[in-house]
Amino acid sequence: MRILVTGASGLLGANLALEAAKDHTVFGLVNSLNLHPTAFQVLQGDLAEAGMIEAVLDHTQPDWVIHCAALANVDACENDPARAVQLNTEVPRKLAQHVARGGARLVHVSTDAVFDGVKGNYVENDPPNPLSVYARTKLEGERAVAETDPEAIIGRVNLFGWSPSGKRSLAEWFFNNLGAGKAVMGFTDVYFCPLLANDLGNLFLAMLQKQLHGLYHVVARDSLSKYAFGVKLANLFNFDAGLIRPTSVNDSGLAAPRSPNLTLNTNKLTQALGVPPPTIQQGLNSFNRLYEEKYPQRLREML
Repeated sequence: MRILVTGASGLLGANLALEAAKDHTVFGLVNSLNLHPTAFQVLQGDLAEAGMIEAVLDHTQPDWVIHCAALANVDACENDPARAVQLNTEVPRKLAQHVARGGARLVHVSTDAVFDGVKGNYVENDPPNPLSVYARTKLEGERAVAETDPEAIIGRVNLFGWSPSGKRSLAEWFFNNLGAGKAVMGFTDVYFCPLLANDLGNLFLAMLQKQLHGLYHVVARDSLSKYAFGVKLANLFNFDAGLIRPTSVNDSGLAAPRSPNLTLNTNKLTQALGVPPPTIQQGLNSFNRLYEEKYPQRLREML
């Protein structure tokens, strides 16, 4: 298959492109941060520019398009709502139009943050209630893609992993700070289901191969607090878990509101694929194994 991955310099895009390139011809689209990988071909361009989507699709002629690009910084979205709407809602709408017109399959990456986090264990048809500009524009992007291309896969995700910049995931943040002996906060009242980016990429490929369509929760099959996640990571790498200060999110000083319980139910995905997604511990074990295999250095060398 010929696969186009947008946002290929980001946490999900870079890892997904590398996983897909093991068996497919992959084109990775980047915006400002250029890459020089050997496993896949890189294109540079801003999808928000007039004519860029058409030009990229015409050049790559993909069978599958996996749209990872977004304005994902929650506080940046809060500070520039117009830009958030453009990148998180309008670009996906236009991309879906052109992908469907050309006969390719689309995966659109959304977020668990479309929920307010009041009840947790959300299923796909639970009513969303986004709390931030980021979450609202991502929800509007979901709806735009679903309306424009009913055959598209929409995946709500939460992920961690190694990134080219080394600073894109919560796991890297814990790793970098604890490894340097620095004390950090760990939220005891925010729950989530983070999935390793490499595993998430392979699940999307499996979903495409199974010709799925519609909305799925693509996260780990279990959950924990962000504090507990940090402690698990510390123990795995023999860092001092005592450096993680148990903290309430209400005392964090973050600009945008955060949802407290973003645990998602993965039964629909499990039934569709015939196997459940990995657990958080399995993902952390793989995160550790990738570190021992010098995988983070390989990612950095792509910059």
